[in-house]
Amino acid sequence: MAGPVEVVDAAAFLGMHATDEATRRACKTFFVQRLHGEVLMSLEHVGWCDDVVWGHPRSTQDAYYPFMDTLHTEMAICRRGYDETDIQTALGTAELTNLPMRERLLMGMVLYRGAVLHTASPRLAARRDLPIASVTPAGEQAFPEHLDQLYQASLALRIPIELM
Repeated sequence: MAGPVEVVDAAAFLGMHATDEATRRACKTFFVQRLHGEVLMSLEHVGWCDDVVWGHPRSTQDAYYPFMDTLHTEMAICRRGYDETDIQTALGTAELTNLPMRERLLMGMVLYRGAVLHTASPRLAARRDLPIASVTPAGEQAFPEHLDQLYQASLALRIPIELM
């Protein structure tokens, strides 16, 4: 199936605001490096990000959303719902049976598309039997100035990895 071969989950996206600095830097650099590329993100994981952010005070949300909205506008983040084949793959692949359903469905999407999932989740990244790549530590790179200014302000939001 044609389309992006790099898939990101909520952990990679929210990882740009991780309380752990190494995770934060790695996730930010991952997105900076792909700003002019294309990634796929399931609508469920987009919603998961919103659910986590909405659990913070309104002032924190107001600091965060200008960055997130601008990044989603300027970067080719293909947001897609699961289709029937994604679900059939998720439910019919033995290696996925022990994953939580939101990750199982995402992996069905990844497997069906012959893609690789990029994640900041240590638990998922430990899976050597699936096409999963950990967002690896790297020196922090900056977004273009207008976007990096929004990013710096958005750091009012910090999230522990276990909530991603």
